[in-house]
Amino acid sequence: MKAVFVLFDSLNRGMLGAYGGTRIPTPNFDRLAARSVTFDKHYVGSLPCMPARRDMLTGRLTFLHRSWGPLEPFDNAFPEILHQQTGTYSHLVTDHFHYWEDGGATYHNRYDSYEFVRGQEGDRWKAMVQPHWERLREMYHARQFSEGRRSYFGQNIINREFIKEENDFPSVRCFAEGFDFLDRNRDADNWLLQIETFDPHEPFTAPARFKEKFDTGWKGPIRDWPRYGRVEELPEECEELRANYYAVVAMCDHLLGELLDYFDRHELWTDTALVVTTDHGFLLGEHDFWAKNRMNLYEEVAHIPLFLHDPRSPDLAGARSEALTQSIDLAATFLDLFGATPPTENEGFSLCQMADGTARREGALFGYFGGAVNVADGRYTYHRFPENLAGQDLFQYTLMPTHIFSPFSPEELAGAQLSPPLDFTKGANLLKVPVIERSPMYNNYGPGALLESETRLYDLSVDPGQEHPLSDADKERELTDMMAKLMAANGAPEESFIRLGLDEPRHPAAAAT
Repeated sequence: MKAVFVLFDSLNRGMLGAYGGTRIPTPNFDRLAARSVTFDKHYVGSLPCMPARRDMLTGRLTFLHRSWGPLEPFDNAFPEILHQQTGTYSHLVTDHFHYWEDGGATYHNRYDSYEFVRGQEGDRWKAMVQPHWERLREMYHARQFSEGRRSYFGQNIINREFIKEENDFPSVRCFAEGFDFLDRNRDADNWLLQIETFDPHEPFTAPARFKEKFDTGWKGPIRDWPRYGRVEELPEECEELRANYYAVVAMCDHLLGELLDYFDRHELWTDTALVVTTDHGFLLGEHDFWAKNRMNLYEEVAHIPLFLHDPRSPDLAGARSEALTQSIDLAATFLDLFGATPPTENEGFSLCQMADGTARREGALFGYFGGAVNVADGRYTYHRFPENLAGQDLFQYTLMPTHIFSPFSPEELAGAQLSPPLDFTKGANLLKVPVIERSPMYNNYGPGALLESETRLYDLSVDPGQEHPLSDADKERELTDMMAKLMAANGAPEESFIRLGLDEPRHPAAAAT
């Protein structure tokens, strides 16, 4: 078996023709759908970027006990399991620079080899001690300009001085490195290639040819980086921001098409699996919000695209699966493809076993650490917030005390206690660190960041846009019970139930689905 795993970032499923999107031509995603199984009810798990990747690699939900952070010593990463059980070679090609920050530095080392393509967003790539800030200030909109030495805005401006031609763009280089791996290894057996690009994550910058068809007539400075929060911009500014996102999605479609061409040219469809998905979606003004992190986990963020080509099941090409799936299913899928056995801590199910629509779970649990806990059952979504976001007892359980780009502060660690093992830590005791207002995650996507905190129930069958919260005490009670059972099966800490006003089921093992 051979496998290629393509992971985009912030790809909104509603933009893709395979999911009914009409704003952007996506002919290559359409080609992919014709060659694979398209999953219609695929949801996120833990959010945002690195928590999502921890779920993908380990096959476990992590947001109930930890925010953004590294893989832990007790985590099971599927590339290592493949190495240990089947000798499968794994190679990561990525321009996702978060892997090289404090909060992600244990991920890439789980692969046999890796290639890091530089230059995305705030990647500390190119050095300019004295940039020509006055010239640059005129080029960029004030809301995405900064002279800060360690700000993402400032570093991105410097990086873009070195990205001029199409072949300079990190995502283009990322796929080129993927093709280089394939050129050298496609005739070998027993390997997994992960091509992971930060696009279409903001800032939405793409070669000019991809923007031409979405030209808005904008005459102002570069405006391709929306703020996280409520829409406050003028209509023409909103249109320019959206158009730049469309351009990056069009570029992603083109790059995917080059990969599909490669599969066609070298007849890889017969012996090579292909999985294509994203970590989460992105709001482009829906519900009057930009981006993610600040608002309820609406469908545009939580309900994501997924395509699977399994060469063992050619008869399923072009099929659609109604099975309820999640990001945690990816680990089990790759283990299944190569004949490896998932560890007991794994919560996911192989997508190969659900490609025909076979149901393996009754509900999908997802969320941000410290925010709402959310559950979807394929028709309803239920979003349960703590009654008091600022006053809740909240702790991080970790042996790797780092945030996105900094260690835990001495102030945070001063209140830490040694906690007994949780169900999934293989007997390891943990640091139990209280979340304080000065925690870096607190105002990023934690309790201090949220602009919405109202518990809501939606019936997607009659309200797919989630515009009208439903009042149905019986359905809410049913989904609350499901949520508690799924949390217990995950081994969630006791205070996870208390903060939501839930009763913890007495026998969590029996509650697992």
